[in-house]
Amino acid sequence: MTVTHDTHTAHAAGRQLRTEVEHSGTAPDMAAAAALLEMGDRLGVLDVITPGRTFDSAAVAAAADVPEEGAGRYLQALESAGLIEPAAAGGPAFRVAPDFDVILHRAGYISWTMNANRPFIEHAREFLTDPVAAGEIYGRDGRQVAVSSQWMGSLAFYPAALDVIFHAKPRRVADLGAGTCRLLIETLEKFPDATGVGLDLSSGACDAAREAVRNAGMAERLTVVERSIQSIAEDPGPVEGADVIHAGFVFHDMMPEEEAVADKVLANCREALQPGGIMAITDAVPYLRNDRERRFSAIVTYYHRQFMGRKLLSVDEWEAKLLEAGFSQVETVELGFPTGRLFVARR
Repeated sequence: MTVTHDTHTAHAAGRQLRTEVEHSGTAPDMAAAAALLEMGDRLGVLDVITPGRTFDSAAVAAAADVPEEGAGRYLQALESAGLIEPAAAGGPAFRVAPDFDVILHRAGYISWTMNANRPFIEHAREFLTDPVAAGEIYGRDGRQVAVSSQWMGSLAFYPAALDVIFHAKPRRVADLGAGTCRLLIETLEKFPDATGVGLDLSSGACDAAREAVRNAGMAERLTVVERSIQSIAEDPGPVEGADVIHAGFVFHDMMPEEEAVADKVLANCREALQPGGIMAITDAVPYLRNDRERRFSAIVTYYHRQFMGRKLLSVDEWEAKLLEAGFSQVETVELGFPTGRLFVARR
């Protein structure tokens, strides 16, 4: 076989490009993992394919209501991708890979940025021309927003919030914008005598939350309420008597048009708390410029400002707002989640 100079050059260029791509990080891995995990979520099998459990094609087929042959091919893809592994050599059962939680967390960034916000990408021209009209036509999938946010938050902002909540040793916890109620479920697992209530406006998120609550055996202790956060301004009943009130990435939904309502919600939460109680608010702050947070902060801020018409508050603005609501002190925690901050306000 004769190898021409052009072929040598092409091989050399290919090796150089491959090296540069490999140095660019894990984008191909995460894109593949995100696709496979989103399929699992849509199939309803991620409660089966979960750490601490073994599962086989029959269990996955039953959860997804699909033929076992199809479930087996899906598991084959997961195993080939390194997301799951055989539970025993040569056996039919599987378990998740040791780094499954880390992969799920990283895939959440892709799922949220690209798919939960898909209407903004596909209809960017309409949103740039008339954002109000476009927003009335092209809505996001609330369930996908909740699930992808849960994946991102699993290692990036849930641990910090849970640390604060656990330290308070609560008997009653309220979560505003609870999504799938993961944070509440983990809290009630830690404190068997505690009760909780999760509020969310999305019917899809509430349906997923109720299913998660049933699966966790907490239907008697954890109530899911489908209503807006704004409703707390008029009826603070769901948060009355709580030791801890948490709100994750929901207050900015009231800014700027309903900022007065947000202020009333904060004040009512402060009054509803037990003496010594805390309010823990996780939210995004705008356009950070440090190397770690710069790019993700840019897309989060841009999505919210341009496509959702939302105002993100700075750290100084958040601290001032909480003190004005009557809280005695506020602590700000920088999160692993780029652009995220946790504000801990004490009654």
